[in-house]
Amino acid sequence: QVQLVESGGGLVQAGGSLRLSCAASGRTFYTYGMGWFRQAPGKEREFVAGISRSGGTTSYADSVKGRFTISRDNAKNTVSLEMNSLKPEDTAVYYCAQHGTGWATQDERGYGYWGQGTQVTVSS
Repeated sequence: QVQLVESGGGLVQAGGSLRLSCAASGRTFYTYGMGWFRQAPGKEREFVAGISRSGGTTSYADSVKGRFTISRDNAKNTVSLEMNSLKPEDTAVYYCAQHGTGWATQDERGYGYWGQGTQVTVSS
């Protein structure tokens, strides 16, 4: 059984930074792409960032490009999301997800496993 556990969320002022982490267990972590998604109140869940199994390919939503950085440590079975220059519109529950292949697509239908989410709140 795959388990994904996010941590690192919290309350931060606009312009600040947070680092989210996701610890994975249950199957060979380095085989699968990983993604971060978020869901704001009253909105649909949306793709934030993805990283391939090797870490060699990353992708970002236009809204976070240049501010967020996704990375992974296959030795520790973790994936992280470094978030800088945070804006109030970044406020959401952030989810870590594991893709069914070695890639990380923006379409959430490719992800079979999800964490429970961690709240990020950015105050203005």
